[in-house]
Amino acid sequence: MSTERRIMTPHGEGRLVTDRSRHPVATLLVSHGAGNGVDTRDLEALARNLPRNGITVVRFEQPWKVAGRKIATSPKTLDEALVAAADQLRVRTPLVVGGRSAGARSAARCARHLGAVGCLALAFPLHPPGHPEKSRLSELREARVSTLVIQGERDSMGRPEEFPADVDLAVVPSADHGFKVPARGDLSQDDAMEIVVEATLEWIVREVVGSAGRAGPDTGGNGPRA
Repeated sequence: MSTERRIMTPHGEGRLVTDRSRHPVATLLVSHGAGNGVDTRDLEALARNLPRNGITVVRFEQPWKVAGRKIATSPKTLDEALVAAADQLRVRTPLVVGGRSAGARSAARCARHLGAVGCLALAFPLHPPGHPEKSRLSELREARVSTLVIQGERDSMGRPEEFPADVDLAVVPSADHGFKVPARGDLSQDDAMEIVVEATLEWIVREVVGSAGRAGPDTGGNGPRA
């Protein structure tokens, strides 16, 4: 069952929606894109399925969305609000920070500062639609922690083949930027969300939980929020 609470950020009230695991081995903090809130199909699928697999999911709704605005505020304000949200967490498990679209960009920019051990980029907007020359790859590189990109095969803001070979990438066949698949395609919408969940779970277990175990019991947490 989800629990909600409002928090203060430098840019107004944000909202945290938490789905807790009974025996968590990792915590995933995710934020949403520039045109929607935390109720997108992918974020809801993660919140519904990951907790029973040992991962607590905390969805952060940015102040602009909580205030009822239609347009997202500047990247700097998104980052500052995300940092404020992370500062509200008191977790004893490794922290993964992530998001979809604009939220993925913010997560990548903030991951190191937050002490995260992983970054989950859902539908990373590699470039504006129709402008591949305006690459945002440098933002993705800013994470400097283990990063998984989950991308739709038909994403107009960056198809899978546009990413460098060294990017850890999971592909949702036939999906667009919102991970929507054709109604009459080979893959159902439920199947598409299962790919998102399974790819995330496998990566967190392998790269985050596994890395924490190899590092030893005193180094697997996320610093000041432990």
